[in-house]
Amino acid sequence: MFKVWSERQILPDCLPLLDGVAEPIGPGSATPDNPLVCLPSADCVLAGGMRYDSHAMDIAPELLVISRMGIGFENIDLNAATERGIAVTYTPDGPTLATAEHAVALMFAIAKDLKKASHGLVHDRRPDYYGRHSAAEIYGAQVGLVGLGRIGSRVAGLLSAAGARVAAYDPYIDERRAGELGVERVADLASLLARSDIVSLHLPLNESTRHLIGPIALAQMKPGAILVNVSRGGLVDEAALLAALDSGQVRGAGLDVTDPEPAEADNPLLHRTDVIVTPHVGSASYPGKRRILSHAIENLRMTLRQQRPKHLLNPEAWERACARISRAA
Repeated sequence: MFKVWSERQILPDCLPLLDGVAEPIGPGSATPDNPLVCLPSADCVLAGGMRYDSHAMDIAPELLVISRMGIGFENIDLNAATERGIAVTYTPDGPTLATAEHAVALMFAIAKDLKKASHGLVHDRRPDYYGRHSAAEIYGAQVGLVGLGRIGSRVAGLLSAAGARVAAYDPYIDERRAGELGVERVADLASLLARSDIVSLHLPLNESTRHLIGPIALAQMKPGAILVNVSRGGLVDEAALLAALDSGQVRGAGLDVTDPEPAEADNPLLHRTDVIVTPHVGSASYPGKRRILSHAIENLRMTLRQQRPKHLLNPEAWERACARISRAA
C-alpha cells in the first residue's frame, strides 16, 4: 500500500477516506528542526505550507504525488516536480467559505475599532468611553475587492447582504461575470483604491503582485480607508503600511497573513490597536479544515488510481506520473 505523509494531523473523520489507498505515516516524529523527517519514506504528501523544492523532492526519491491542502501553491516548485514525474494537485474550492467569512470578520473588527476598544478603552479606566469611541459602518460603505475569484466572489456576496456597495478590480473577470455577482467592475487598480472605504485583497502572490500594496498604492487609497489581506503577506509592503498607518492615510488593517510568516515577535504591526493580525487561520474553521483535507485526499485517491483529477497543477507530468504509479503499485 502507498504511504502518505501529512504535514498536519489528519482529522479522525477523514482517515477513512484513505482506506484501501494509502497508509498515513505522519506528521508523527516531525519537529521544527527536522520537519521533513518522514518524507524520505513517503510515496505521497498531503502538503501544507512547507517548501517543496528540488532538495525536498530529492530526499524522497519514491515520491509520486504532492497533494496541496489549500489554494496557494507558491511553496511547491512545479518545474522540479514535473522533471521528476511527480503529480501536483491543490484544493482551490476548499478554503473559500471560511476565508471569505474571515475577511469580512476582519473588516467589521477594524471598522468597529474592536481592538482599540477592548485593549484601550476597557483597560485605561478613563471616563467617557462612548465619546472616545468612533466606529465606522459597513452598511453603505464602498468596498473595493482586488481580485474577484472564488474567495473574492464569496466576500462580495456577504458584503452585499450587509448593505455595502461593492466594486472590484480583476483583469481576468469580465463585465458579465461582475454583473452576475452584483459587483461594479473597475478598470484599473488606482481608481478602485481612490474610491474605496475598505480595500480587501484576494489574489495570488507572484512576481507581478509582490508588494502590490506599497507606497504608491497606499498613497492612492482614500484617506482613512481600511486595508484587509487574507491572501498572502508578500502582497503588502509592511514598512509602507506602517508609515501609512502612522500618517492616518490608512485607518486600520486586518491581516491574516504577514511577510515573513509567522510574524516576528518584534513586528510593530502586532502591537498596534489599529491593526488586527491573525496567524493565517482564515480557512481554519472545522468545516473548512475538513473540506480542504477531504478534497486533498480525493485528489490523492484519484491520482493513485490514475484518474486525472480536476485540479492538477502540472498536466505535462501526468503521463510520466501514471507510469511511475503503475510501477510502484
